[in-house]
Order: sequence, then C-alpha cells, then structure tokens
Amino acid sequence: MDKLIEWSVLENRHWTLYIAKTLYGLCYVGSPGESFEHFSAYLKKRFAGSRLEENRQALEPYRKQLLDCLSGAESSFTLPIDAKGTPFQRDVWQALQQIPFGRTVPYSEIAALVGRPTAIRAVGTAIGANPVLIAVPCHRVIGKNGAISGYRGGLELKRFLLELEAGKNPSNPLI
Repeated sequence: MDKLIEWSVLENRHWTLYIAKTLYGLCYVGSPGESFEHFSAYLKKRFAGSRLEENRQALEPYRKQLLDCLSGAESSFTLPIDAKGTPFQRDVWQALQQIPFGRTVPYSEIAALVGRPTAIRAVGTAIGANPVLIAVPCHRVIGKNGAISGYRGGLELKRFLLELEAGKNPSNPLI
C-alpha cells in the first residue's frame, strides 16, 4: 500500500528547512542548507514504499508552530509527531521532550532519565538521530562542561535556539 508523506518548506531570507508529515504527525524537520535530494533520500529510506507529495496547506499548522517556536512565541511543540526510530531512540526523544524551555541538560541526565545512566554515548547517538529538530528539543542537550556541541541543524542554529530560550536577543537572527 502506498504511504503518503506530505512535505513543504519553512523559509525566511536566511535559510530553508524542509519539513514533512505522515498521516500520524510531523516526521522530519531538516537542517539549514540541506538539499532536497538528501531530504527525499532520508524519507524514502526511513519510510520505505512511501510517496512524497508537496502540500503546503497540509503542513501549514506545523509550519506555523515551528515558526512560533523559532520566534520565541511558543515554548514547546504540541502537534502530533511521528518520529521513526528504535525503542531506545524513541525513549531518548521522549526524555528530550521533558526538558523545560530555557533549560539545558547534559547527556548524562538524559541517560539517567531513560534508565541507562552509563549509556551516555548511545544517548548521544540517539539524540543525533532525532529526525524532528526543534519539535523534539535536542538542542537543549549540552556537554557536561557546558560546551555546545553536535547538532544536526548546525551549531549556529543550536546557539540561536539556546539564546532565544534563555531570553537573550540571539546574536545571529534567523527569523
């Protein structure tokens, strides 16, 4: 049976992000500068047998809420999410959604939250596999020493999001 994945773009004058949803919810938020080829290849691999169809209208509620998160008007993403991953990855992504707006935590805290306190590297790998940037706030995870590192959306976007959530005027406005 043909599985439909609808997609659209979230853009401003500085960047474009590809976003996609299934019947069950948001399944992908891309990175600034990501090519359409990479975006579509990822979805075809993750959702085998799927058909991609551009549909801005179907994605409009997701676009609006993501833009609200990027402007600071929303502190969390509340629309349905359909993130495909292993049971461990899904546990990690669920734990990420428990991090309050404006707060950062080290990888070790996420490992403890999922009941695997010694699996810090595995947690980092699961965080790196998060397919729905911003909606699942993996940008709120930092090194134990406070270092800002590793983010699929790029360190510039991660810094922007952390500054925005900290109530600062982000030094590099993306919106």
